[in-house]
Amino acid sequence: MNKYILPAEWHTQSCVQLTWPHEDTDWRDYLDDITETFVQIAKAVAHYEPLVIAAKYPERVREVLAESLNDDEMARVSIYECDNNDTWARDHAFITLLPTTDASAPCRLLDFRFNGWGEKFAADKDNRINRTLYDNGVFSGERVDYDDFVLEGGSIESDGRGTVLTTSVCLMAPHRNQPMTQAEVEAVLKERLCARKIVWFDHGQLIGDDTDGHIDTIVRICPDNTLLYVGCDDENDPQYADLKALENQLQQATDADGKPYRLLKLPMPDALYDDGDRLPATYANFLIINGAVIVPTYNQETNDARALELVAEAFPGYDIIGIDSQTIVRQHGSIHCLTMQYPEECRRFRQNVVNV
Repeated sequence: MNKYILPAEWHTQSCVQLTWPHEDTDWRDYLDDITETFVQIAKAVAHYEPLVIAAKYPERVREVLAESLNDDEMARVSIYECDNNDTWARDHAFITLLPTTDASAPCRLLDFRFNGWGEKFAADKDNRINRTLYDNGVFSGERVDYDDFVLEGGSIESDGRGTVLTTSVCLMAPHRNQPMTQAEVEAVLKERLCARKIVWFDHGQLIGDDTDGHIDTIVRICPDNTLLYVGCDDENDPQYADLKALENQLQQATDADGKPYRLLKLPMPDALYDDGDRLPATYANFLIINGAVIVPTYNQETNDARALELVAEAFPGYDIIGIDSQTIVRQHGSIHCLTMQYPEECRRFRQNVVNV
């Protein structure tokens, strides 16, 4: 039995992390709009659990949040000064392992290298956020430096029982971990994530996706061996054949115990464009928190309603919260990409701290 395990996202959480946008990020041209979206996400999270924010301008963030959050929600918000290149916490934040054989053992905060999705974008400041938060006592546990291996949180999904899903199109993409072979990458994943089985998918990269095909944009693990995945029924959509091939792989996939999955197909949002370029809009990029699931929506009444219905089916007893993500997707991501959850075992952090 492994000493540690990568928990499922629905494991009880201590907090969620956001990294806040500012005018020196790529959000500068629509900073007011994305700030409003961040406020909505912050309010939704803080209604259910604590929120940790890494921000270049902490006092400014506090003032903005105080206008929309009530006193109870603000009491759950902690703000730390951290300069940042961008705001995709899912990919630069810690990946946390939990002990399975000794409850008194510390959780492991895995600090992999983030290199801007294969050196596409600057990431030096984002790579320092984990160490800054850790040195300021935000999370309890043992920080493990894995700067020798590139791994983004959005590229893996775990069921909390030893199965990890990922995609070959991302992990084998240029400028990640070459010249390693897929077998060598799998060996590293099994060792460092304490996984029994890595399930690889070779299809499903959305048009406009800067990440080279993160699993959290196309397939998500849910309780009871259920997978929510992105489907496409429009044969005229250029993504149709690739997503159909993904569906075929999903139908053959099994977990570490050899069990097949229950499959629920999310709708494909109607195509969204920015300056003529198609954006990677997806309903799969939802965030699971304590008692709720926060789901991206795109002002598409029929598609949005169907997506929310399917997420509710996969998460009975959870509140389902839709947040308009049309601004987020202009930078080629969505709600899950912007956030990172931490399990309850990482509960030590100081609340309402500014300029730490």
